[in-house]
Order: sequence, then structure tokens, then C-alpha cells
Amino acid sequence: MKPRVAKGTRDFSAAEVAKRHYVMSILRETFEIFGYSPLETPSFENIETLMGKYGEEGDRLIFKILRSGDFLRHASDPTEPKASEIADKALRYDLTVPFARYVVQ
Repeated sequence: MKPRVAKGTRDFSAAEVAKRHYVMSILRETFEIFGYSPLETPSFENIETLMGKYGEEGDRLIFKILRSGDFLRHASDPTEPKASEIADKALRYDLTVPFARYVVQ
């Protein structure tokens, strides 16, 4: 299987990242001049907050995170679930895999 980015996402080259950081630094400095403070929010929301807000097509584009706890509760042997039975996508805690995929593309 050839490594590729997930649907709806893309990689940014070093030059693109530099441009994005430059623009963000200008915006950040401008907001700080006027007394605004930074704010960070979670990268995901409760599904009921998002579903139905963008029509059927928008609902299909939402990446749903599986509640593996519910699956494990109903599994015949919850100590040995197969990852492929729980989900076909996962969120990574580091950038090792995305970076490796970017290099081989």
C-alpha cells in the first residue's frame, strides 16, 4: 500500500510553512498591539455540535472518532481486540508517521 495523506488533508512544504508562520506572526503581533490574548481550543468537538449544521454533504466530510470503549465492552474477549475491528483510522500523538509518509511521496 502506498502511503498517502488522509482525504481532506494536505502536507505543507518548508517554504509554505515559513510563509504561514510569517503571516501568523504578523496577525499575532497585530492582535497583541490591540490587547488581545491568544486562545487555543480542542481540535475536535462533540459530534452533536457539528452534525446537521452543514447539510448532508458536510456531514459526510466530518471525521468521526470511534468510541472504542463501547466496542470493548461488547467484545467477546476485551483483552485482545484487533485494531482493524475497532477503527480504520487513528489519531497520532506524534509526527513520525506523517513525516515518513511525506518523505516517501
